[in-house]
Amino acid sequence: MRSQIQYVRPGIALLVTLVLLVVLSTLMFTLSTRMSAQRHRDHYIIDYQAARYACDSAVKYALATLDDMNTPRLIERPNEPDFSDLFMLGEEQYREYLTEWSAQKEADRLAGEDTGSTREKRTSMDSRRSSSAPAGSEPNDVNDFNDISSTGYAGTLDDSNDPNSWVVPGPYGPRWPFISKPIEFEVGSAKVRIEIEDENAKYPIGWAIMDDKKVRREATAGFETFCEWMEVNEVQIDSLKDQLKQISEIKPFKIEFKPVSRLERKLVKTPVTSATRRSRVRSPRMQTVRTTESVAQQVAKQSADFAKLCHSSLIDTEPLARPTIISESRKESALKYMGMWASMKVNINSAPRHVLETAFIFGGDADKIAEEIIQRRRIKPFTNMEDLKQELFRYSTSIEKCEKYITTASRIFTIKITAVSGVAKASAVIGIMKDGKKIQRIAVISS
Repeated sequence: MRSQIQYVRPGIALLVTLVLLVVLSTLMFTLSTRMSAQRHRDHYIIDYQAARYACDSAVKYALATLDDMNTPRLIERPNEPDFSDLFMLGEEQYREYLTEWSAQKEADRLAGEDTGSTREKRTSMDSRRSSSAPAGSEPNDVNDFNDISSTGYAGTLDDSNDPNSWVVPGPYGPRWPFISKPIEFEVGSAKVRIEIEDENAKYPIGWAIMDDKKVRREATAGFETFCEWMEVNEVQIDSLKDQLKQISEIKPFKIEFKPVSRLERKLVKTPVTSATRRSRVRSPRMQTVRTTESVAQQVAKQSADFAKLCHSSLIDTEPLARPTIISESRKESALKYMGMWASMKVNINSAPRHVLETAFIFGGDADKIAEEIIQRRRIKPFTNMEDLKQELFRYSTSIEKCEKYITTASRIFTIKITAVSGVAKASAVIGIMKDGKKIQRIAVISS
């Protein structure tokens, strides 16, 4: 018996040793994992603070320089393809599109090889054009394209021999919906990117919940047409309608405004007189005051309210942000073409085909008018509504019905700021409204 006990003791000791080793190794692994996770969290916090600081600095810079923002300048694109249908081209179709464009450009170049006389003639024409341009030309003059590099249009062809490096120019030069070439710079360890987009080039989400019963059928048809173009299925459309209905119950969306006068009771300080000075009683008193709210004030207020509502949890943007087409060079989704900043009109010079069609559903002949606009604006952007009616005189009746939904100059823009430091990212979107030379901030949304 004693010999058996002596034989078992080393086995027990070995088993206990193995168990202790397993426990210790587990503890060491757990400790190292937690320490690594803690280091990762600490590093992420440092990166996020750097990104957040860079983003906030860029926001301050953008807000401080809003008054210096020039009116976006539309460009002529007679020999370039239009950006209108890129949203529905698959990657293979998109590459074929660029290849056909490059082949056409090469054919045009070979057909128009300069001879001595044509070169001299072109030089003479260019000199006359430059000499006839007045100094300090109005920046919103669509015929003024003297400083085309300022729009970011220069450089849309990175390599003329490689069609894959080509970028189809948008209405302002850079790819749609940018109004200028995105700016990139560094703030400390963070890389910052600033993009300015034309919100009047997108489908106004407020149209789907307008309070005007006369056009409710057309508004619904336009909304469904837009969603079908962007491959949003019926279940998602119904869900989005319910979400928009909740917003409309909070605040109805209006297109037309009139000055509103109302009586309000306000606290008014008692004026200082000899009697009040002797009694030392100067308590404020209620007084009825008539105030007038202008159209501009009402529009700005609606824009701010709807910007906050549309960027709240009331709208599930995840299905809208789902990519319909994604590649190395572009990303398409319904949200990219949807105006969430309470824009009320669509700019016919900068809106793509499916957005144009939703705008002209209010008057009829939507597809025909959209096609005419797309073909003509490349040669020369429309200057005003009269210009549009004259160019498309056959559809003047339909255009008149749509006048309150369309424009030839954008007023609402968004400044998107993204800052990245390491694995951390901070972003902000600033909505602005331009009224002549005056620029008003709508809202700032950070994430």
